[in-house]
Amino acid sequence: MGRLFFVVLLLSIVPWSHSFYGDVPRDFKNKGDTLEVKVNKLSSIKTLLPYDYYSLSYCKPSVIFNSSLSLGEVLRGDLIKNSVYTFNMREAEYCKVACRVKLDEASAKRFKAKIDDAYQVNMILDNLPAAVTYEATEFWDGGNKSKIYVSGLVVGWKGYDAEGQEERHFINNHLRFNVMYHEDPETNYSRIVGFEITPYSVNHRYKKWENDKTKLVTCTTDTFIRNSNLPQEVDTDKEVVFTYDVLFESSDIKWESRWDSYLSMGDNQVHWFATINSLWSMLLLSGIVAMIVVRTLYKDITSYNRLATQDEAREETGWKLVHADIFRPPPNADLLCLCVGNGVQIFGMALVTMIFALLGFLSPSNRGGLITTMVALWMMMGLFAGYSSARLYRMLRGTEWNRIALKAAFTFPGIFFGMFFMLNVLIWVEKSCGAVPLGTMFALMLLWFGISVPLVFLGSFLGFKRPAIEDPVETNEIPRQIPKRACHNIKWVLSMLIGGVIPFNAVFMEFFYIWASIWLDRFYYSFGYLFIVFVIFLVTCSEMAILLCYFQLRGEDYRWWWRAYYTAGSSALYMFSYSIFYFFTTLEIEKYASVILYFGYMLIGSFAFFLLTGTMCFYACFWFVRKIYSSVKFD
Repeated sequence: MGRLFFVVLLLSIVPWSHSFYGDVPRDFKNKGDTLEVKVNKLSSIKTLLPYDYYSLSYCKPSVIFNSSLSLGEVLRGDLIKNSVYTFNMREAEYCKVACRVKLDEASAKRFKAKIDDAYQVNMILDNLPAAVTYEATEFWDGGNKSKIYVSGLVVGWKGYDAEGQEERHFINNHLRFNVMYHEDPETNYSRIVGFEITPYSVNHRYKKWENDKTKLVTCTTDTFIRNSNLPQEVDTDKEVVFTYDVLFESSDIKWESRWDSYLSMGDNQVHWFATINSLWSMLLLSGIVAMIVVRTLYKDITSYNRLATQDEAREETGWKLVHADIFRPPPNADLLCLCVGNGVQIFGMALVTMIFALLGFLSPSNRGGLITTMVALWMMMGLFAGYSSARLYRMLRGTEWNRIALKAAFTFPGIFFGMFFMLNVLIWVEKSCGAVPLGTMFALMLLWFGISVPLVFLGSFLGFKRPAIEDPVETNEIPRQIPKRACHNIKWVLSMLIGGVIPFNAVFMEFFYIWASIWLDRFYYSFGYLFIVFVIFLVTCSEMAILLCYFQLRGEDYRWWWRAYYTAGSSALYMFSYSIFYFFTTLEIEKYASVILYFGYMLIGSFAFFLLTGTMCFYACFWFVRKIYSSVKFD
């Protein structure tokens, strides 16, 4: 066990080192090799609705073509196209004219709307996203300055006119590209290792327009911007001249480490503190479980077995008293089997995805690779969903395996797909490029019906074909009456709330970074920390569920099946509550459609989290109950 943990720890360090991200290098041998900047979607953390770059009146090439996208890129709303920004390797250019655009009323209105909603332009060069850099002071490192990378550059900004009276909109129409490259001294090949952009708003002036050969008064081909302190205003009938500079800078950064600047944001120390805090919480809970449950159980089992060997009859008490009802099928047993089966499916998808990420297969350079992998694994895990639901179904005296297979294949997946489809309709109504096309939606349905459903039926057939799991004790035909307790319902609710809050405390800090990655458009590559926290979370959930299950059985209440599931599954309630807190404290979403999208997707995620945690802790209690009742002798 110790060796296994050591190996997992070594694997989890792989993403932290950021030494390789799975991309394929492109070598530039000649000095004048052509470089082409591609444009991606317009994105905003205020609306969550991406739009096509050319939905605004930007400069367009003569022919616009779309880059081929993976399933994950389509699902995340990417829309990559070519652009007018082309230049030559290691050849600096200044004040290069791209085009001029005269804004009509509709174009000016669209630009103003995107500026109001803080939309960002996303560009790509050699598979590196464009980044705007800022300086930050690291107080924990002696006040040293560090460079922070933020992907994307804002469309524009709002300010006041020269008199400082009326608010105006200004567009960033001049871009300064800074391309960093690393040259191999042995081969003399160059590789791009950085792509930075500095945006400016410049009210360009010229004497005569000659397309891309126009000589501007505000800048020349050998100097930077001059003689213009006025930004470019966005308004009807305004003429906007789009220009750019290209600078090349030699760098010591090797190609294998070029993503470090995007991913290393000074959060490692916070991650370590959060992980250590989660570990201490798990160890403390483990000590409590060992002291209360294990020691008390050992005494109970010894006492019960000693009384069983004596001739005189003794009255049974405690959890032994309900041994003839402990494995009685619970109400809504079919639904429990479905929850367990789909929880196993989600657990398998999450676990294998994290393992792939630990091994470096899901690099940030592979846009959409994480989503594609999760969808594919979810389809493949249908085999285990059908198997686990059928095994439990047969143990609970079920007879029709095809019926439980049909429900497992369509009930919860249908709920997820239905909610996703309704949210996608809302995105369609908003005319956003984030809407999944009908062709992709049809492909997802084909994957569901062609891969997942057959695997669920195959797993159900294999699971039901195996011998049923035998109960360690006999079950009476007539159920035993459960003693009435004061405030029973209140205690039941409190046990659920307590059973969810302690495990959630071990994982909520990692949720903060995941939320920032999803809703604030940041990169997330801390899968090493995530895997460790995930293991700690599962152990904490299982121990909490076992502890509360033991207290319930001591109270002579044998209805543990659903209680075990709800106890840990209540962590999803805290997850959704945290998403509400995050919405009001961190996000700046105002539009109704964006609010519905946020809470709709968080509801889907919380429901999946409920199935995941509830299933794992149900199995922990299932093992615990079978273990203790198989250790006691009964007449």
